[in-house]
Amino acid sequence: MKRWDQFDYEEREGVATITFSRPERLNSLTFEVYAGIRDLTDSLRKRNDVRVLVIRGQGRGFCSGGDVDEIIAQLLGMGTKEVFEFARMTGACVRNLREMPQPVIAAVNGIAAGAGAVLAAAADIRVLAESASFRFLFTSVGLSGGDMGICWLLPRIVGLGRATEALLLGGKITSQQALAWGLASKVVADDQLDSAVAEQVSRLKELAPWGLAMTKEMLNRAASTDYSSAIEMEAFTQSLLMTAEDFREFYAGFTGKRKPEYRGR
Repeated sequence: MKRWDQFDYEEREGVATITFSRPERLNSLTFEVYAGIRDLTDSLRKRNDVRVLVIRGQGRGFCSGGDVDEIIAQLLGMGTKEVFEFARMTGACVRNLREMPQPVIAAVNGIAAGAGAVLAAAADIRVLAESASFRFLFTSVGLSGGDMGICWLLPRIVGLGRATEALLLGGKITSQQALAWGLASKVVADDQLDSAVAEQVSRLKELAPWGLAMTKEMLNRAASTDYSSAIEMEAFTQSLLMTAEDFREFYAGFTGKRKPEYRGR
């Protein structure tokens, strides 16, 4: 397994965990951290032994976005092509999280701002501590509210009206507001965040990996297709999975009065 120096990384019992580990900077992102996220998530897409990815932050916050000194100050000295390459790299992080077959859980404590808020939004499940909050603050620094694909993603999570408000104004979204909007899957007391995430991980690991992967695939594709095509696409997919080993294993487990052992086949 490659060593990832840009953040803490662990694999245990089929669960990969990325922990942003710059707590003194509220886990702000650097060029190296972005590149590490891009490369790691790309490599996980090919791993059958990793069942779930968890993203979390060390210390008082999840991730405060791009570091003012190490990214923003450097971008001001770059040419258009270099900046474009950087922007595409950040977008690749989100694309990989959305397209990787494994479910992704964001364990959000404290602030998730800017690119940190986008990375959390790109997760499949977001479990928030009571202290958590989101801020999509791109317009506050003179940029477009659309960054890393968030203008595609956020309206599909919270609706166009709420996404417009969040991306135009860049204001604070509390954990309870995020829950009401559908931006949070669950909100728990700060000291219960790890256990709540572990519960979600356990539930996901009991399910068929290929079934989960194809659910993500259908959700991504359905967002940009018409209703009739979506129905046909899901019919093709279910036909594929109904002839796969995991579907037979479910029946064998059910009739044998035992828990099925899914292998992603």
